[in-house]
Order: sequence, then C-alpha cells, then structure tokens
Amino acid sequence: MNIVFIPNIDLGNNRSTPYHYSIKSWKQWAKQHDDIEIIEWTEPIMDPKEFKITLQRYWVHDILKHNNIEYDQVLIVDADTIIHPNCPNFFNETKDKFGVVINNGCYEWVTRSIGQWGNALFPNEPKVKTWEYFNGGFQITSKKHIPFYNYVKEYYITNINQINQLGEQIKAGTDQTIINYLTQQNNIDTIYLPECYNLQDLFKKSLLHIPGYSGFPDQLRFLEAGYVYHFNAIPQNDRHVSYWMERTYKELYL
Repeated sequence: MNIVFIPNIDLGNNRSTPYHYSIKSWKQWAKQHDDIEIIEWTEPIMDPKEFKITLQRYWVHDILKHNNIEYDQVLIVDADTIIHPNCPNFFNETKDKFGVVINNGCYEWVTRSIGQWGNALFPNEPKVKTWEYFNGGFQITSKKHIPFYNYVKEYYITNINQINQLGEQIKAGTDQTIINYLTQQNNIDTIYLPECYNLQDLFKKSLLHIPGYSGFPDQLRFLEAGYVYHFNAIPQNDRHVSYWMERTYKELYL
C-alpha cells in the first residue's frame, strides 16, 4: 500500500478553508488505484507556534507507525494542491529513491533562500544548485529513508530556535531550503520526477487569469500543463487560493 499524506492543520487563520477541495480531489483520484490510500493529517504533534507544520511533517514515518498503518511508499504533499483525475501513478516512477520535483518558480526567491539559509546554517556546504533545488510540497519517501528522516528531525530539534529566528529574518521558506541542503549533505539517492507532478507558481507562469491584469483569456490552461496543480505564491487579489482551488476542483470533478 502506498500513502498520500496531506497535512491539513487548522491554525485558526482561515488559510486551510479551501483545502477540503484538495483532500476530495486526492481521494477521488485514489479510487482508481487499489494500492493507494489518502491520509489527511489534522492534529499537530507539537505546538505549531514553536514548531511549524512544515517541519512537523518529517515525523510522517512515526505518525504512520503510531497508527499501525502499513505502507510501501508515502507521498507528503501540500494541501494547496489539486490533482487531475488522469494523473498517472507516480509511485511507479520512483525506482525506490527519494522522489522530488524541481522548484520551477520564482528564481529570485530561490536564489536568495539558497544563499541566506546556506550562509547561516551550512557555511561549509557547497551551495545547492538552483536547477537542482526541489519543492518541499511533494516528497516521496519510504522506510528506506527513515534513518535520513530521523537525522532531519534531530537537526530541527537541535536548531529550532535558530531556524525560527532566521525564518523571520530571511522570509524565504522554512524547511524547504534546509531539506535541500540536508539531502545534498547526506548524499541521498534522489530522483527528480517530471514537473507535471507538482506544477507550481502558476501565476508567474501566466497560467492564472487575473481580471484587469492578465492579457490572455480566462481559461484553465494549466490543466493542459500538468497533473498536480500547486496553488502557491499567488499575490493577494480577489482570485486567491480559495478561488482557484474551488474552480479547479469543480472543473475536474463535478
């Protein structure tokens, strides 16, 4: 059995309001596969004010073990995603490696994040290459990677105060750049899956029509550009995350 693990923690800021569309889309997609189960994780294991949810998700193997859930591979995926019903079974493409997708998004943000987090936490480690930098919102892991995830957890616990302070200063991610450095540092055998499995930063790809801003038709062109749509990095406007997740879900599943 393979698991799709979706953190969906209500932090009281209404951010998670549209995420039920994500859960429903993944469950609809999984019905086509006998060996895939969707798990929505709703209860944090530590105080999110001190330990952000993006850090806590690396306890995924412990959470599954605690709940007596058997699995082969597990995808940790962000809850601001919608999956296309025709998406192939990406678990068949990992070759038992750590599966990720390149972060093909805002390269100002990426290069700044790599540089500043690297200088602060990994001064003796070569800078992560921008073209090898992966998005933390789509990670496929297995029991083979438990020792690595244990290392990651210990790193976070040991350095949490500094990580929190730096996060406020750098304002370019929390775990994402750190996990890129730790993966490189530990020589984890990684496979880069096609971008279609985590099509992100749709606004900067000119795939979201914003009235009064976009000079192209109001169509869901991104449905032709990938299988998993990640509604991140959208500037504040009337068509924010909630709008796009609801519209996309209804277009695909209703």
